[in-house]
Amino acid sequence: MPNHKNREHLKKDFDQAYETHSDALFRYAFYKVSDKEKALDIVQDTFVRFWEYLAADGEVLNTKSFLYRIATNAIIDYYRKKKEVSLDDMADIGFDPIDHDGHHRILRSADSKLALELVHKLDEEARAIILMKYVDDLTVKEIAEIFEQRENTISVRLHRALKDLQDLFENND
Repeated sequence: MPNHKNREHLKKDFDQAYETHSDALFRYAFYKVSDKEKALDIVQDTFVRFWEYLAADGEVLNTKSFLYRIATNAIIDYYRKKKEVSLDDMADIGFDPIDHDGHHRILRSADSKLALELVHKLDEEARAIILMKYVDDLTVKEIAEIFEQRENTISVRLHRALKDLQDLFENND
């Protein structure tokens, strides 16, 4: 059981993580579940699990990646119950992916509604990787940590997902 001094340190770390990451985690959850109340529940569940892990003397090397992994697992649990993925409300909340590396025309030129329709046609993993990279602005390293895979694997999957998205865009005309 942690001592009083250690408990204060844990509380400080927890409060800082909440302040720094709660808004982004809410957006991430909302993009994934398209339901404000459910997204709030997922964020709350994420931080409860985070606190329990910290309180059990768990070591966290990268708080952001760790929180996204917890949130991703909570979202997966939600969809196991629901069984239907919907991204329709994303355009209403300002989905505007930024092309950070300059070579994926689909993310620069398509309007948000069309981009959402096309992203929705991708498989679940490709959709998640694209959203994490271009909506949540996570690095490939952070995404790899969330999926517990190698960075190279995520880079290849991101490249393939963007190629598939570009093909969908070009064939949509």
